[in-house]
Amino acid sequence: MIRIHQIKVPAKHSRADIERKIQKALRLSEEQAFTFQIRKESIDARKKQAVSYVYTVDVDLDEANHAMEEELVQKIHNKNIMLTKESKYRFPKAGADRLSYRPVIVGSGPAGLFCAYLLALYGYAPIILERGKQASERFADVTAFWQDGVLEPSSNVQFGEGGAGTFSDGKLNTLVKDPLGRNRFVLETLVSCGADSNILYVNKPHVGTDRLIQVVQNLREEIIRMGGTFSFETCLTDIRTEDGRICSITASHNGQSEQIPADLLVLAIGHSARDTFEMLHQNGLTMEAKPFAVGLRIEHPQEMISTHQYKGADLRYLPPASYKVTANTNGRGVYSFCTCPGGYVVNASSEPQRLAVNGMSYQKRDGSNCNSAVIVSVTPQDFQDFGDGPLCGIAFQRELETRAFALCQGNIPQQLYGDYKTGKISSGYGSFSSQAKGACAFADLSGLLPDPVREALINGIERFGGYIPDFNRYDAVLSGVESRTSSPVRILRGDTFESSVRGIYPCGEGAGYAGGIMSAAMDGIKTAEAVRSCFKPF
Repeated sequence: MIRIHQIKVPAKHSRADIERKIQKALRLSEEQAFTFQIRKESIDARKKQAVSYVYTVDVDLDEANHAMEEELVQKIHNKNIMLTKESKYRFPKAGADRLSYRPVIVGSGPAGLFCAYLLALYGYAPIILERGKQASERFADVTAFWQDGVLEPSSNVQFGEGGAGTFSDGKLNTLVKDPLGRNRFVLETLVSCGADSNILYVNKPHVGTDRLIQVVQNLREEIIRMGGTFSFETCLTDIRTEDGRICSITASHNGQSEQIPADLLVLAIGHSARDTFEMLHQNGLTMEAKPFAVGLRIEHPQEMISTHQYKGADLRYLPPASYKVTANTNGRGVYSFCTCPGGYVVNASSEPQRLAVNGMSYQKRDGSNCNSAVIVSVTPQDFQDFGDGPLCGIAFQRELETRAFALCQGNIPQQLYGDYKTGKISSGYGSFSSQAKGACAFADLSGLLPDPVREALINGIERFGGYIPDFNRYDAVLSGVESRTSSPVRILRGDTFESSVRGIYPCGEGAGYAGGIMSAAMDGIKTAEAVRSCFKPF
């Protein structure tokens, strides 16, 4: 197989245009047959009016010419053309220890689902407990909440099948370096469960909230087919240990408690399971407060973002543009997070009388606005007034969310950026309106964040206006509060992935070891590998 990098074609192009570029690069005659697979797609927007798609492709010559591939590459002698061999992800060999009971996985977000998928695939018959509902029922609850404001504390944007990422666009980009192929394995599994195949190669893949709901349901059905079982609306409420090792758990379902024997417990609880963090801390699991970030959502017209990012190119042949901006001001990192092209600001609350926002896009990303969180890094020193233990970050989050709820009695509080700087309540939108899921109202957000965080946020947005013209426009719409960027807690684990209590495996974003769908899924896979390396199939 021959891999070719840097295949450039115009923004408006067809598959035939890529084929012609391949023929030219490999000096093939029109009679020489070949097939190709796109391995990477990105957009080069550095030159005004000359925006290009850039592809990396894997090419297979027909059977009669397979033998000449090496000779052909040597003859062409181009650093962008090389031989390659596809390597598949390999699960490790099973260890020798025996499990007395089926593994229990708490949480069905990306970490829990991919840990469960691999354990089910290799005969461990995992039991998955999820406090929320199945994805379709959860979607109905979330939609009703956005319409009438009645919160279901266990079935919302944070809790339920698929995890918090289900309602934040299903972004699949990650900075995690992974030579073992876990990343590719996650993407291929999602495609097999119904995601669009373009996630295998686009530069910043996403599934879309609307599509992801079906994908996670299909993944669940596959886990069940391979021997796993799911129990929804079932919350972990207690653990029992003997001699420093897990021996059983208590789970609540429909108000009824059940004790379940367990010698292996995977905690994929997500970043918002605050009651579970409290219970685990009380039961002696070693954990610590960790840095995270807080801020506000900001909205701009999508056309403004795309026109700048694509240097004025014809937008008809390009996807809605995203962006990433960063700055360091007053010793704090300020950066965009979870950018949602063609997306919506959403009420992402999970606790009564507290309000948090997030962003999401549907698969087509065809909304009129682009939104992202503009967030400021905070450390345990910033929330030391909320306690000196590992849960002080949670108390800090709750305080911000309580303030946000009080500003508009549970509606999403909003303010134009220009008014935010002066502390004036906005009287209306400017040249464009907010795109939001959930009722909104205008309020003064200027007192919501601590003063050092607010100052850093304003300085950052002003700096970003130098990168993207009009980013700091007066009528950019701010919504608050963005407080669930990542877990404020890390449950410590050792080299074997076990916590301070043996047999308990913390994993994913909630445990403090991931920062998005892909990294959480990959951490779930690593946890399954750790289990596999110790234990025989159940």
